Amino acid sequence: MTNNYQRSLLAVTASLTFLVLAAAPAAADESDPPTRAARLSYLDGSVSFQPGGTNEWVAPPINRPLTTGDQLWSDRDGRAELELDGSSLRLSADTAVSLLNLSDTVTQIQLTSGTVLLRVRRLDDSETYEIDTPNLAFSVLRPGLYRISVDGSGNSTSVLVRRGQGEVTGGGAAYPMDENEFEVFSGTDELRETALNYVPGRDAFDAWSDARDAREEHSLSARYVSPDVVGYEDLDDHGTWTTDPEYGNVWYPRGVEPGWAPYHTGHWSYIAPWGYTWVDDSSWGFAPFHYGRWASIRGAWGWIPAPPRIRGAVYVRPVYSPALVAWVGVGSGVAWCALGPREVYVPSYPVSRRYVRDINVSNTNVNVTVINNVYNTTVINKTEVKNVTYVNRAVPGAVFATTSQAFTTAQPVGRNVVRLDPHTVRNASAGTFAPAAIPTRQAVLGSGRPTTLRPPATVGTRPVVARTAPPATPPSFDRREEAIRNNGGRPLSVAQTRQISAGTPAPASVQLAPPPRMIAPHSAAPTPRPAPSPAAPVATAPNAIHPSELPRPRPPPSPAIANSVLERQHSQEQQQQQAAQFAERMRLQQQQQAEHQRVAQQAADQARQQELERQHQGQTQQLAQRHAQDVQQLQTKQQDQRRQQQPAPANAPAPAPAQNAHKPDRPQTRQP
Repeated sequence: MTNNYQRSLLAVTASLTFLVLAAAPAAADESDPPTRAARLSYLDGSVSFQPGGTNEWVAPPINRPLTTGDQLWSDRDGRAELELDGSSLRLSADTAVSLLNLSDTVTQIQLTSGTVLLRVRRLDDSETYEIDTPNLAFSVLRPGLYRISVDGSGNSTSVLVRRGQGEVTGGGAAYPMDENEFEVFSGTDELRETALNYVPGRDAFDAWSDARDAREEHSLSARYVSPDVVGYEDLDDHGTWTTDPEYGNVWYPRGVEPGWAPYHTGHWSYIAPWGYTWVDDSSWGFAPFHYGRWASIRGAWGWIPAPPRIRGAVYVRPVYSPALVAWVGVGSGVAWCALGPREVYVPSYPVSRRYVRDINVSNTNVNVTVINNVYNTTVINKTEVKNVTYVNRAVPGAVFATTSQAFTTAQPVGRNVVRLDPHTVRNASAGTFAPAAIPTRQAVLGSGRPTTLRPPATVGTRPVVARTAPPATPPSFDRREEAIRNNGGRPLSVAQTRQISAGTPAPASVQLAPPPRMIAPHSAAPTPRPAPSPAAPVATAPNAIHPSELPRPRPPPSPAIANSVLERQHSQEQQQQQAAQFAERMRLQQQQQAEHQRVAQQAADQARQQELERQHQGQTQQLAQRHAQDVQQLQTKQQDQRRQQQPAPANAPAPAPAQNAHKPDRPQTRQP
């Protein structure tokens, strides 16, 4: 019992140590891939897609993960939505966007034509969110709703801040923008601002975006899932939530075919830097296949998600995974099954120990010691364990197999099934690493059919202004394929990809903006504009999309109109003074916000530390009480044994045989 107590105490101490370490912020290892990806969550009309490192355009499938270097084009009848862990980007018709950078802390999007609506729900202090256009770079400073349009010629960009706060950078100047402000900017070397005294009315694109936002705001699944799990709002209409005594919150899909099992309807695409990635056919099929775990519970498949944030508890943001499966060796073909609860996922792509810890801790309830042991065995010692007992492998119909050709060419696995004998499945080995199969170009393009729809040549090569320097252009597929072949079919590490890209400059279409100076906007103060009085209504421009559709601004007054040189000088001095006052207000406001955030963070850290100490004290008291009980029981047992082992006196009579077996034994009296 004493050994059990010591082991329990060590386990509690190790768990508390991990909680303290997890609470401390730490930078991600530079050798690790991003912990998030964008999801293509909505498609309507003609939309085409070009993966980074390729020249082909294809019609993308729903749920396709996107990352740095990928491009989207929404044609004249198209509309699309990209969903990230804290934001949504929606494309109107005739809109071209490219993901210049999508890392853990930087979201940088290139907009060369058309209109986007950006809704940012959460924005960390260390996170950069930037939209780069031919005229300017727009930086999001606060969560909110932003509409940005680039006219067909690329000569001007309009920015509308419906909610939130942002900053426009270009031509060596920076223009702050606040809620309900609408500005039009033109030029590149010298950015010219046109302040308009109205806010554009809402159109059909705004109405559609509002409806998409309402789904997220009223999502039932938000009660059970971490808000950083991409795609959770699609679970509401396609399944049911229940509480299981063993697994907690569980989501069961509705409307699936008899015999359905996870990872059975879709295809495998090759998406760098993660490698082979599952793309599910179901409209809800993103969150349950890139986060959490699956379990067969009383004959029904249920998804166990990453838990939501808990006030006062340590929180690790859910880490995106290309596919949470175990790979089963069945001879010819490729076979897999979904990972079950508390089973460790080890990526096939090279990662650090911290990455393996976070991707498992944030997606399931698994012991950190087990994670470290698996990491040491598979990554450090490069020994893949083949005899792991995966609980779902024993579930009838859970293991699915397809041909090697279908696997490496992004073909639907449901049309390329390899039938498996149950005896073969039982005796097959199961491992953590994906097959070392060299991908084809089709695996990178995905299952979408080729299309001729693409941005006009002038749009595709149009340069943009950026405030943040983007990374180098992703290497071409041909160069990556050769490197993967030399790597034995394994995915390339981030360092290997950087080496291939060495000497490759940043995208040629990106021009860094010179260091800006703060300029006060022509519209007065950074406060919401008051509602117009009935007597003098403010003009509106309904259905405004592009700046070219806006009324021409009034030309500036001629110098001859000015009464005198002194008046002009006085007017200029007033403008400079107003700009200086505005800059000072902005500086003080930012300083106050930083101080409030610092105080709030200190309070949160103190509360978190007190909670950890309280938990530690409570657990220590429980263990001490249990130890005292164990020691007392052990002493009592030892005393009983000593009494039984004492020899009886020589003249003591032998005990009489029991006459009534059903009666309790009477106490015996020793004879003197």
